[in-house]
Amino acid sequence: MNRKMIVIEGLDGSGKSTQVELLKQKLIDNNIKLRQIKLPDYENPSSTLVKMYLGGEFGSNPQDVNIYSASLFYAVDRYASFKKFWGDDYNNGTLILADRYTTSNAVHQTVKLPKEEWDKYLDWLFHTEYEMMEIPSPDAVIYLDMDVDISQRLMSKRYEGEETKKDVHEANVGYLKACREAALYAADRFGWNVVKCFEGDEPLPIDVIGDKIFNIVKEIL
Repeated sequence: MNRKMIVIEGLDGSGKSTQVELLKQKLIDNNIKLRQIKLPDYENPSSTLVKMYLGGEFGSNPQDVNIYSASLFYAVDRYASFKKFWGDDYNNGTLILADRYTTSNAVHQTVKLPKEEWDKYLDWLFHTEYEMMEIPSPDAVIYLDMDVDISQRLMSKRYEGEETKKDVHEANVGYLKACREAALYAADRFGWNVVKCFEGDEPLPIDVIGDKIFNIVKEIL
């Protein structure tokens, strides 16, 4: 069975959800059978610890929760989602198009450690989820690289200027800039496809970014 999984990854405000929807429609138009998933799965109880973490119940700073604990919050949610909702589709050969995945931990959690410990954590992360927990390893990861200052403007617009709506990750600009560095490090180490989504201090048009993504996906499929 030819099983495929493509992950769209990026920082908050990078346009992931928009691009996943555009890519989904292009794939449907090309008669490709797919299942779209979005993680964390906030509609189900498996995400309870994730919501508590992002809501600041364990501390208002991402560093207040150690990297391995926070990573397992997300890992359990992914496992539950796979077992309950999309595992059969994946095993039957349906293309899985994921808005975030294990790769999000590589982006958002790695920065809690000194740089010399990044590789050790990344090895632990992917071994734990793909080998020990036996959820699928993606065939390709597409990282949407958006400048953090631009993404902050976009998120503020999304929240209509109400900055208190941002979670503990979204509200911490220094943390997000460190996450971008970690993302590009992981992309280089693991061969992710990096799509630059800005020029100067402005985001690229949505359709331009979408065309870049679709060209990558066509090569994968």
